[in-house]
Amino acid sequence: MRMDLVRKANRAADKKVSEVRTMLRSAGLRPTRQRLALAEILFAEGNRHISAEGLHEEAMGHRVPVSLATVYNTLHQFTEAGLLREVAVDGSKTYFDTNTEDHHHFFIEGENQVVDIPMSNLRVEDLPEPMPGMEIARVDIIVRLRRKDA
Repeated sequence: MRMDLVRKANRAADKKVSEVRTMLRSAGLRPTRQRLALAEILFAEGNRHISAEGLHEEAMGHRVPVSLATVYNTLHQFTEAGLLREVAVDGSKTYFDTNTEDHHHFFIEGENQVVDIPMSNLRVEDLPEPMPGMEIARVDIIVRLRRKDA
């Protein structure tokens, strides 16, 4: 009975690796061992926001031997391939969002937490005309929140 559970878990893990490998190839990325490991960690929990440092910490916790520089490079490669969306909350802090659909964000100051704002809750109107030869690619709104004093 116990061996059946182990086999079932191994098949599920193999399926997940296969899906991640297919996702990377579909995005035009070679599925290297490090990319596969980082993608599995990134996409295992559904939509989320994570910093490079946070992903590096999780990778170390999963015993994935990867440098912080490799994590940064991989996150930027995933972003360029359309697998992630970069959310710059200020000049020094960037998060990566697994939800690449159009949406905006709350940033909770003091907690360094990014939370999605559903598109139905926010309308962006009267945008300026882009310069000649340019078009608006995307509008990113970050609403900063802080806890009220008790």
